Amino acid sequence: MWPSIPVPPDFGDAPEFDFRVGAPDTRLFPYAAWRRLLGNQFRPTAVGTGMPVEPAGHFRLRTLIARHLGTARSIRANPRDVLMTCGVQQALDLVGRVLLEPGATAAIENPGYEPAKLVWEAQGVRVTGVPVDEEGLIVDALPANARLVYVTPSHQYPTGVALSLRRRVELLAWARRHDAAIVEDDYDSEFRYTRQQLEPLHSLDRSGRVLYVGSFSKVLLPTLRLGFLIHPPSLRHALHAAKFVTDWHTNLPLQAAMADFLEQGMFTRHLRRVRRVYRQRHERIAAALAGPLSAYLRVVPSAAGLHLSAMVRGATAADALVRARTAGVVVASFPEIAAAAPDPPGVIFGYGMIDAHRIDEGMARLHHCLAAG
Repeated sequence: MWPSIPVPPDFGDAPEFDFRVGAPDTRLFPYAAWRRLLGNQFRPTAVGTGMPVEPAGHFRLRTLIARHLGTARSIRANPRDVLMTCGVQQALDLVGRVLLEPGATAAIENPGYEPAKLVWEAQGVRVTGVPVDEEGLIVDALPANARLVYVTPSHQYPTGVALSLRRRVELLAWARRHDAAIVEDDYDSEFRYTRQQLEPLHSLDRSGRVLYVGSFSKVLLPTLRLGFLIHPPSLRHALHAAKFVTDWHTNLPLQAAMADFLEQGMFTRHLRRVRRVYRQRHERIAAALAGPLSAYLRVVPSAAGLHLSAMVRGATAADALVRARTAGVVVASFPEIAAAAPDPPGVIFGYGMIDAHRIDEGMARLHHCLAAG
């Protein structure tokens, strides 16, 4: 099956108006502070014997992550049940190795996060898409034989809707009835632009069904490849053993620097700063979609994350997006970035890599291309 799996290209040079999804603004990263913290880890006193640590990773970092999530997301976790990974993708791979036998069925959102589909299909798992609506995943559409359900409840990828509290309760009840597990990918939850907060599935779970995955890619840098998995105590040994088999443990100096970054309050200050920047861009794009573009695109209401999505009114927007690229505006359609695509099609506006003052002109050019079609 390997020849059929698309390998993502290098992002390459930035277009004039860059609405690509999947990366934060690297110019906002605190390079000087990070360089100092990482440099400290290569002193003889920090390196010590240079021997590997346990597969779950740097215990101080795991403790600080559990503490941070307890404050920020009301998640109660034992640091021993926090496992450090090389990003969310490795967490999904480990979960599949432990919980899914070849031929088993896993369910993901449709449209949904394609890398989750690819990693489990590569393990011989049957992956079924489940539709979403304005409340998120439609629980009644889940296949009864699914052993695992993957969801992005805080900011559904790619539509941007939040899984309603009613659906969260329904999903947890479904998992109990069918003896299934839930993987909660809480990506983008750090960037919420309203006071309203929905409790994570993990904090609502009373039966140990939810595995919670997250990363520092969107807040810091994707190239750090630093993520984490919070698992039920019953899976501790199996997941730690699977981590040992695959790569023993994640980069230790990087983990130690991240622990200092959290412990010294730098993470909270950085998050507060970038949230203000992204909120401004979010509002700018939402305003543009409410203007002349509303004749062609229907915005999907969203108050979180690093992208906004819109559904195309009428025919496909594929030709218009090609024309937009020629005009220097890069906007992706759902089929380009998601595991499946709904009807009508959708487009997704990332704002991690575009300055607020560039948004109006970029949206105006896109409007011209849509109108020309």
